[in-house]
Amino acid sequence: MDFNKKTVLVVGMARSGISSAKLLITAGARVIVNDIKKKADFPPDALDALAPFHIRYIFGRTPEDVLSDIDIMVLSPGVPPTLPFIVKARKMGKKVIGEIELGYLFSRAEIIAIGGTNGKTTTTALTGRIFKEAGRKTYVLGNIGLPIAEKALETKPGDVIVAETAALQLETTETFCPKACAILNITEDHMDRYKTMEAYIRAKTMAFKNQTKDDYCVLNYDNPITRSLKSMVPSELFWFSRKTEVKNGSCVAGGNIVFRYGGEETYICKAEEVLLPGEHNIENALAAVTLARVRDVPAEVIRNTLMTFPGVEHRIEFVRELNGVRFINDSKGTNPDASINAIRAMKRPTVLILGGYDKKSRFDVLFEAMDDRIKHIVALGDTAPRIMKTARRFDKNTQYADGFKEAVLAAYRMAEAGDNVLLSPACASYDMFRNFEERGRVFKEIVNAL
Repeated sequence: MDFNKKTVLVVGMARSGISSAKLLITAGARVIVNDIKKKADFPPDALDALAPFHIRYIFGRTPEDVLSDIDIMVLSPGVPPTLPFIVKARKMGKKVIGEIELGYLFSRAEIIAIGGTNGKTTTTALTGRIFKEAGRKTYVLGNIGLPIAEKALETKPGDVIVAETAALQLETTETFCPKACAILNITEDHMDRYKTMEAYIRAKTMAFKNQTKDDYCVLNYDNPITRSLKSMVPSELFWFSRKTEVKNGSCVAGGNIVFRYGGEETYICKAEEVLLPGEHNIENALAAVTLARVRDVPAEVIRNTLMTFPGVEHRIEFVRELNGVRFINDSKGTNPDASINAIRAMKRPTVLILGGYDKKSRFDVLFEAMDDRIKHIVALGDTAPRIMKTARRFDKNTQYADGFKEAVLAAYRMAEAGDNVLLSPACASYDMFRNFEERGRVFKEIVNAL
C-alpha cells in the first residue's frame, strides 16, 4: 500500500495514534489526526512527539466533514470500527485499517504474534526474552507497550518482533501475517465491544487468517474454544497443554516441560523450575517454549530463560510487606478469568480489591472460583454495584469504597499479619485511570507511602 502523498486520517490519539501519525509522515503522507476528546483534555506533553510535524488536528468531535478529502483511515485499537463515520467512510470506498496493520506493512522483521484473553503480556515478555537470549535482534511490541508502528521502520530482515496482539487490534487487519502465532486461551471479555462470543472469537482468529502452510500456529489444547479452532488453521499446527501429553508441541510429562515434534522429544526443564508463580504461568511458559522451538531456538536458551525470568510489572507483582501484610499488584487482571488466575496463585489469606470500568463481564464465575483464601473483598468503580450484588448471593464479606485510595486503605485495615492484599480488579481501568499501568503505579505509590 502506497502512502506517499496520500491524505490519511488517524483516529484516536493515544500511543497507537501518535506512532501511526509519525510513521505516516515519514512515509510521505499528509496526516490529519482526530480524537473525540478536546485538546484541553490531553496532558500538556501528550502531543509533543508530533510537534515537529505539519499535521492537521480535529479534536472534540467526529471527523465526518473531512471524509471526502481522505484516501485512507487508520484506527487506534480503542476506536470501534462500527462507528457511523467509519462505516460511512468504507461505503465511500476509503481504505480503513488499524495501527497493527500499518506497522506490519512497513516492518521487515519476522513477526511472532501472541493473542488470547489472558496471559498475553507475560507470554509476550517471556518469549521476547527468549529470542533476545538466543542472540536475535528482538523488538517486544504491540499491546504490551510500544506499538508496532513505532519501531517498524527500524527493523531489518532477520530481526524479530514479538507482538502482543489484542482482539481490538486484530479486527482491523487485512494482510497481517505473522510467521508464528499463538492463541493462549479464549474466555468471555470485551462484551461491551463485541456483543457476542462469536464476534470476539472471530477477531482473535485474524491472527492466523492469512498464514500459509509455511507458517506456524500454536493453540492451547486445554481451552475448549482454542481447541475447537483446529479446522480453521491454514498453517502448521502445534499444541501446548498443561494437562495432556500432546504429540506436536509442548506439554508437561512426568513433571518435566518437553517439546515434541515428528516423534522426537526435547527436554526443556522441570515444571517446578519455572520461576513465574502459578499454574497459569506454566501454560504461558509452554506457549513460549513452543513458539521458540518452532523457530529453532536452542533448548538450553529456553531453559535458562524460564528459570530466571521474574515476570512483568502489574501481573501478580509483589510490591511490599508491611506489618506482616504482603501487597500484590495485579492491575493487569482486567477480566474475571485473569483475576481467577491471580487468586489461585495466592498462598495466604487474601483481601481482594475488585472493580472498575464495566466491560459487561459476568462476575459469577469469579465468585464461584473463590475459596476460603479470599477473606474480604473491597469493591469500587463503575462495577461496584454489580460486584456487591453478586457477593451477597455468594455470601462473601464485601465493603464498598468510594475511591481508589480509600479501597487500598480499607483493604489494609481488613488485613492481618500473614495476609495478602491483592489488587486484581477483574475490570478495565477507564473509569478512573488512563490504563491498567497507571492504576498499578498508583496502587504501588499508595502502598509504598503507608
